Amino acid sequence: MLNQIDLSRTDLNLLALFEVVLDERHVGRAAERLNLSPSAVSHGLGRLRRLLNDPLFLRTPKGVVPTARATELAEPIADILARVRNVVSTAEPFDPATSTRRFTIGAPDGVSAVVAPALLAELRRRAPHIDVSVRQLLPPHASAAFERAWQPALADLDARAIDIAIVPLHDIPARFVERTLYEEEFVIAARAGHPYARQPTLDRFCRTRHLLVSLTGNAHGFVDEALAKRGRARRIALTVPNFMMALAIVAETDLIAALPKQLVAMHATRFGVVIAKAPFLLRSDRIRAIASKAALMDAGVAWLFGVLQDTQQVRRIGRGKHA
Repeated sequence: MLNQIDLSRTDLNLLALFEVVLDERHVGRAAERLNLSPSAVSHGLGRLRRLLNDPLFLRTPKGVVPTARATELAEPIADILARVRNVVSTAEPFDPATSTRRFTIGAPDGVSAVVAPALLAELRRRAPHIDVSVRQLLPPHASAAFERAWQPALADLDARAIDIAIVPLHDIPARFVERTLYEEEFVIAARAGHPYARQPTLDRFCRTRHLLVSLTGNAHGFVDEALAKRGRARRIALTVPNFMMALAIVAETDLIAALPKQLVAMHATRFGVVIAKAPFLLRSDRIRAIASKAALMDAGVAWLFGVLQDTQQVRRIGRGKHA
């Protein structure tokens, strides 16, 4: 690890040089992109090799190839540069029409798949150079305390690992701001023609093999809690780590699954799935956009927070007209 003296003598441009050489795999092309001479790039690589104590790039007849150490460093260096660029960009007045920032949104894929189309359409119209990274958020373990299960999302916001979280969290600490984007409920999804869909009784529900979305593979969810209160149980034949995978597998098998209604409705025709009647009421939640008050002091994050709210309001209105 670099100590404080090393860092004080380190030229950040060397990391940018590393990034370009890694991308181009050629010193000459990297020099053109950086508007430097090939000898200047070679000199910079020499300094970087001494700093990181590794050859980093090996010459070949067609250019250079990264060493194992360089490949290992690629992701952390890219992360460092992304954070630096983000810090620098926030120091400038934010103009969505010209900004080239990248924002990170954390959400379950069952939420991001619903929110993303309208958001991307708005960004294309108003902020064509802004990019978005979506980070999958799901409770890391099954928990009887629903609120506690989503606490890691708040930790990610505090650490600025994400700019905005979109999750079904109810009790929001005072250091955060929340806005409800839409109401969501779970439904039973099954392939078209599934026997359960034709006769959706509690007995058949319990006999049918189920699929559960679980980040860790823990085969226990809120449906199992509801069944236990009725003295019943079901068989979880398969767990998968995200909702879109669940939807695709349900479409091709005899498994059924409790999935977000809006996700299923959006992709029912594409996947050939139907919404089957549940034998009892399933969970419903408000999907909220959440950001820390500190993050919202950044004009860019505040703008994106407002765009998320506006696009989902328009989407709700549009869906109501077609209901």
